[in-house]
Amino acid sequence: MIARAAIAALLLACAAATSAVDPVSPNGETAAGMSALDLRLKRLEAELRCLVCQNQTLADSNADLADDLRREVRSLALAGKSDDDIKAYLVARYGDFVLYKPPVKPITWMLWFGPFALLAGGGALWWVVLRRRARSITPTATKADTAGELRARKLLNGEDDVAA
Repeated sequence: MIARAAIAALLLACAAATSAVDPVSPNGETAAGMSALDLRLKRLEAELRCLVCQNQTLADSNADLADDLRREVRSLALAGKSDDDIKAYLVARYGDFVLYKPPVKPITWMLWFGPFALLAGGGALWWVVLRRRARSITPTATKADTAGELRARKLLNGEDDVAA
């Protein structure tokens, strides 16, 4: 019982000692927080798309090209460029696809409205097919059909004078 209490006290003392120390990295930031530059870069990387990955931000991607782009963004930020300047540079170099949310303009209309147009076209095609199918299934009354129907009714009613 005393050994368990001593071990618990030792563990609590170690936990308190490790949480009291806030190590400082060589570039001056603490382990608990990030520098303002790193926060800015993380926010900017979340707005940029990896050019290799299908639907990943630059911050989430592990591709080699994403590492190169992150280094390029960092060097532009260290050179004093604003976020808008960095985005404009990357758009000029790689096109609007590099932005995770590309702007709505005539060249990107297919990106924004293409899926909805395809959905509407598919719905219209489905409606046309259903209408044609409904028209082809509707029975058409002909003279031969009415004659056959009369003969069937006479047979069902048990009339003897059914002409063959």
